[in-house]
Amino acid sequence: MLPSLALWVLLLPATFAAILPQYDPFYNAPAGYASKAPGTILRTRRVITTYFGLIPDGVQAWQLLYRTTAINGTAIASATTVFKPLKPKANSFVSFHTAYDGSAVTGACDPSFNYQLFAPQIDLISSVEFFLLQAYLLEGYVVQAPDYEGPDAAFGAGRLAGMGVLDSMRAVANFGSTLGFSTSTPKIVGYGYSGGGIATGWAASLLSTYAPELNVIGWASGGTPANLTGTAVFIDGTLFAGFLPQSLVGLAADSAYGAQLDPVINRIITPKGRNDLKVAEQICGVENLLTFAFGQIQSTDFQSLGNKIFFEPTIANVLSKQVMGVNSNETPKAPVYLFHAINDEVIPYANASTLYDDWCADGASVHFVTVANGGHATTEVIGFVGAFNFVKAAFAGTVASGCSKETTLNDTLDPVALGVQLEPVLVQLLNALAVAGRKDINIKNNIQTLNETVGA
Repeated sequence: MLPSLALWVLLLPATFAAILPQYDPFYNAPAGYASKAPGTILRTRRVITTYFGLIPDGVQAWQLLYRTTAINGTAIASATTVFKPLKPKANSFVSFHTAYDGSAVTGACDPSFNYQLFAPQIDLISSVEFFLLQAYLLEGYVVQAPDYEGPDAAFGAGRLAGMGVLDSMRAVANFGSTLGFSTSTPKIVGYGYSGGGIATGWAASLLSTYAPELNVIGWASGGTPANLTGTAVFIDGTLFAGFLPQSLVGLAADSAYGAQLDPVINRIITPKGRNDLKVAEQICGVENLLTFAFGQIQSTDFQSLGNKIFFEPTIANVLSKQVMGVNSNETPKAPVYLFHAINDEVIPYANASTLYDDWCADGASVHFVTVANGGHATTEVIGFVGAFNFVKAAFAGTVASGCSKETTLNDTLDPVALGVQLEPVLVQLLNALAVAGRKDINIKNNIQTLNETVGA
């Protein structure tokens, strides 16, 4: 049975439907905002946040438009959604970086849009990850979830995402009086998986140089794409190749590396490739898996350089800036929890293992969990319990320093893994595992079947 509030909401007229960010004036930065400090709140509003766009989640929620920074150092504005449970823990919040994996110029993939009442659930990933976010709310944490890709949906531009996360943290700290914080430096722990791991890993990397005043005490990141070139080569021509046109569009966004990449792309792209990029500008991650499954960006059908595309000087230079762990001054100071499936079919395991080695060599404290029996999707669910417990330990100040590793053989969830109070969340995670199948087999089969049906 739906709660009475949800029944009332469902009777509201359709004019209350969420407006795409492209047309919603809330997302337009006010005049003079560029002179404000990064993290400055530019605009606020109350929103009703919902499960699947229909069922309110029963917490107070706001959206903040805040000032952040483009790759070239100029000002841009982005939004974050802030959730406050009924009895929040004092002076702390979780920064939740959902994997919205899309470069839709309309803003259709943005979490802030998908969380709103009557938003069509275009981005399935954000919809499912909303249950993970609920675990933190049920535990009593204030949670914020930023649109870390910025106004141009710059998917894959890790440094931009990292700055977007850090400035969203600043904005939430600046919003502290409304949230009941009694300090300007609340404790923060960041979490993200897959595309959210790009944002999490880069925020952790850039904290010391970009936002050292923030009181971040831990980072949990899973399925982390620490090397975009390695990921691109790994999935090109596979069932999951659909993430690649989106990454090219995202990296070539104006706020990312458009000034460098656009001339090169315009020179080498084929008519087919241009059409693939135009499609990627309109859709979100899961849908793109259907439109570009088994496609190859290293093919001359897509661009004229063929398999030499990653050696083109400008492209190689941009991609080199998307590798975590290269610079010692970009080493996380707070403890990190990394988890990754050894058989991950989307993000190569070597991305995470190399990152672990590099960060540890530079003095970071990292606990690295290898999930032996998971695929990319199932590991987000299986690995979430460990990440959730790490977040609680980080807030409690009980995370051990130094580097360590462990391997888990589990391929399902303990029915009481998250505690009795989080049983509703656990039920949804068990459902997600059932849908995904062992090592993501159902996901692979369904995408392949749909692709064959569409192509027939």
